[in-house]
Amino acid sequence: MYNIKLGCAPIAWTNDDMPELGSENSFEQCISEMALAGYKGTEIGNKYPKDPDTLKEYLEIRGLEVASAWFSAFLTTQDFEKVKEAFIEHRDFLYAMGAEVIVVSEQGNSIQGQMETPLFEQKPTFTEEEWKLFTTGLEKLGELANEKGMTVVYHHHMGTSVQTTEEIDRLMEETDPKKVSLLYDTGHLVFSGEDPLYILQKYFDRIKHVHFKDIRKEIAREVVDKKDSFLTGVKKGAFTVPGDGFIDFKPIMDYLVENNYQGWIVVEAEQDPGTCNAFEYALKAKQYIESVV
Repeated sequence: MYNIKLGCAPIAWTNDDMPELGSENSFEQCISEMALAGYKGTEIGNKYPKDPDTLKEYLEIRGLEVASAWFSAFLTTQDFEKVKEAFIEHRDFLYAMGAEVIVVSEQGNSIQGQMETPLFEQKPTFTEEEWKLFTTGLEKLGELANEKGMTVVYHHHMGTSVQTTEEIDRLMEETDPKKVSLLYDTGHLVFSGEDPLYILQKYFDRIKHVHFKDIRKEIAREVVDKKDSFLTGVKKGAFTVPGDGFIDFKPIMDYLVENNYQGWIVVEAEQDPGTCNAFEYALKAKQYIESVV
């Protein structure tokens, strides 16, 4: 793991989409427990200071770096100039924090934040016109990232129009590798029914950022059977940390190491910290990952 940095996402402490999950956990508790568990980096949550100098003070004393932060793009539903303005502000913040990649997910017509919308039955798809708006707009964001020596990493995600293998294939085929890279997320691939090793091997050269999350198989199946929404699935505990679900991370980790992956692996588990203590699960994940290297 010489070239791999291990980070942790704050969503296990406080869920930005459902702030009631972990509302009692402070920003300082979150980053202190990340550091205590032995992580070297963090992504950004809504409780984090928005000023780079202030945030650096909090992180540096704990030995933490910023790996990246999520950007919600609306390339299919908003005027590009509006998206561009928001992206530049986001890019410049991450650049000031020393991050090298920018996580982007298209949220136009996404259902991931809708509590009552069935995750699988009403999954959105792009029209041909939307695919064109999406891919051309995403390349423009990639060009803006490149201006700062940074890289856009696209986050395939449950409840969006880039979720399945077929949709990831089309995204990769219709975008320039110099402008658009891929975020590889184990949990979203497996939850969707995709083969995580297939995606890893096929697009390894495009993968510049990694999220490790696990799946509780029985709960994921219940989400399908009961036509639950994505957020309901999160509340029920469909996601967990590596080593606590049914995904075998050994072949995934082996492939990353053997092929000299360079970048962050960020542990991320959207679950209720009231029932799954964030620090305990972060520590469990780190110990598990180290055991499969």
